[in-house]
Amino acid sequence: MLTRIRNAMAVNRREIDLPHSTLKETVAKILLSNGFLREVKTESENGRKQLVIVINHETESPSITEITRLSSPGRRMYVKSAEIPKIKRGRGIVVVSTSKGVMSGQDAVAKKLGGELICRVY
Repeated sequence: MLTRIRNAMAVNRREIDLPHSTLKETVAKILLSNGFLREVKTESENGRKQLVIVINHETESPSITEITRLSSPGRRMYVKSAEIPKIKRGRGIVVVSTSKGVMSGQDAVAKKLGGELICRVY
């Protein structure tokens, strides 16, 4: 999902379609609530759910400068709540998968929860 967003921004596409999963939808909604995406919706085509992500409107530039995956299947990155990084002095966010669900790094620090780092965005 992150690579599709990155590639769409490189060729100036404003929206992308991708296969739906609950994790992708949750991460997209976190990015939406922090102002990095404009719209997230699910559609059903031929019995299959699609996740439609609107990166930006036609008249504006994307809010995302860089989006990077932190934890990979070969190298998982787990942190305690005190070790959750600040991205660009608070201008960016990190998405963390905790025992209480997927949330932004700020929410995880406020709830004193650690977990697996999924991605960073600014």
